[in-house]
This record gives sequence, C-alpha cells and structure tokens, in this order.
Amino acid sequence: MTTEPDRGAHSLAGRRVLLTGACGGIAYALANGLARAGARLALSDVDGDALDALAESLPGGGHTTLPVRLSGADGAQALAEGCAARLGGLDVLVHTAAVLRRQEVPDVTEADWDHQHDVNLKATFFLARAVAEQQREQGGGSIVLYTSQSFWTGGYGASVVYATTKGGVATMVRGLARTYGPYGVRVNGIAPGIVDTPMLSGAAIDAIVAATPLGRVGQPEDLVGPTLFLASPESAFVTGTILNVSGGWLAY
Repeated sequence: MTTEPDRGAHSLAGRRVLLTGACGGIAYALANGLARAGARLALSDVDGDALDALAESLPGGGHTTLPVRLSGADGAQALAEGCAARLGGLDVLVHTAAVLRRQEVPDVTEADWDHQHDVNLKATFFLARAVAEQQREQGGGSIVLYTSQSFWTGGYGASVVYATTKGGVATMVRGLARTYGPYGVRVNGIAPGIVDTPMLSGAAIDAIVAATPLGRVGQPEDLVGPTLFLASPESAFVTGTILNVSGGWLAY
C-alpha cells in the first residue's frame, strides 16, 4: 500500500513504536492510525502470517513484525530487545495484548487464574519495564498500557479474574509513571468501555449501552485518537493517567 501518512495532529513522524496484540480488534485499528501519523511500527502478536499481511497493508514504510506469545519475563524482555534492534531504538510502546476467559467464579481453576495473570499482568510489567529502561537510556519516551473499564467496575459477564489483572495494570501505570518520570519516560493507560470486538461476547451489552450517555457501543477506531494523544508530544505533561474512553459509561 502506498498511501502517504497523515502527519497532522498528534504527529508521530519518525517515531519508533512497538504495538502488541496487533491483530486484535482494537490494535488493528491502532496500527493503521499510528502508521498514518508517521510512525515506524514493530507489530507483535502470535500469528506471524497475519502480522505480515497487516504490515504490508499499512501506509508509510519501514514496518516490521515480531511474532511472539507473551506470557512471562523472558519473552517480554526478548520482545523489547528485538524491537529496539529492528527499529534502532524505541520511542513508544502501545501494549494491548491480553487474554480473557469468561468463567463464573466457582468455575475458575488455578490454571485459569495463572494464564490470565501471566499474560495480562506479569508480561505487561516485564515488557513495560524493559521498554522503560531502554527509553531511560535514550532520554525519554512514552508507554501506553491498555487496561479496561473492568479495573473500575470489577468486570461484567463472568470476568472477575480478567478484571483483577486489569486493576493491576492500572496500579502499574501509576507506579511506573512515578519511577520513570524523572528520566523523561511517560507512562499512561487507556481504559476502553464496551468496544465492538470479539472480546465483547458474553458481556451485558444492552444494559451497558442503556447506561452509556453516548448511547452506543464503541468502535475500535474510537481508541485511535486517545492513543495517538498519549503516544505523541501533544501529551508531554501527562503521565500516570488512566484515560477513560467509554462513551461516558464510566465517570471518574
């Protein structure tokens, strides 16, 4: 695809960006938005063929792919190092990779608990730390960690364990922001509300939409602008923030 990037508002021209979970519903839209803003992307997910197809479809050039299944410290460290090697450094991390197992509380096994925590919480910490350490040496950067409305609500549709991990991510954002702020590394989070992706299955959609002031389910494209804002120099004095993108369903 030869479409030229749009380097207008929230420009990321020349910025080196790692996007995880890149083939997911929200991240697929983010990949296009980040590329249009001029970013050079390292795309990570579990499906290498799908990543390659996505990279080829994006505007701009110089994008690369790193297929990996994130679940622990070693994989997270290797991903950060591989991304920096491919791009020559790393200015921005946008981390969306996560897993959700919808189960009623009495049905949750230790394996279910461990799997969601390994991917959603442990890998997130070690990836964010590895990137932050790189950015510290570079003199600064931006990290955007995706949490969820469930960090505030406790989750809907049999998702207590998932919500617990996302609560940990929200706390992690604040702690890492305090740790790395003195080195010019900003750490923020985004908490989507109900968004039209496969992960939506099993949620109490009608009741949530009825309680949402904007009166609709979010679309993946609704997350592009907020992500570009936090990734770009436009948010240079913003860190430790969880940005609520829920159509008004949450208010905090």
